[in-house]
Amino acid sequence: MPRKERKSHTAAEFDLDPLSSDTDLFRWFLLCYLFGKPIQSGVAVTTWKLFIEEKLDTPWAITEASEYELVRVLHRGGYTRYQHVTAHGLKVCMDRLIREYEGSLIYMLDSSLDEEEFSKRLQKLYGVGPKIAEIFTRETEEAFARRME
Repeated sequence: MPRKERKSHTAAEFDLDPLSSDTDLFRWFLLCYLFGKPIQSGVAVTTWKLFIEEKLDTPWAITEASEYELVRVLHRGGYTRYQHVTAHGLKVCMDRLIREYEGSLIYMLDSSLDEEEFSKRLQKLYGVGPKIAEIFTRETEEAFARRME
């Protein structure tokens, strides 16, 4: 049986313009993080919307929230497994983003010489592997292309 092609999402589908602000870039990152986990994409989107609704859409808000609060949001979004692992992973990931890049993905992007370095820096964040980095960086290619002009 042929493998089902996975739908490739774009930030525009979610009314995000990642290169316009740290807020949109972070929201896109959070959505990509959820997409990269073993969960249906519809559950990831529902959960992501709940994170925004609950004002858990900055690295600081996620690190300041208790793991219980994050688990509750993940569960409401449809996570029936992995919600504890995902909540813990998000906290560890955000802690490093704050420590090393002042919580700013734009700062991380601007500090990177090229897309490859940016991808490697992303993958040093807890829970971010090559797939999450690939989905996320499709929306940042334009920033590196502009530098080459």
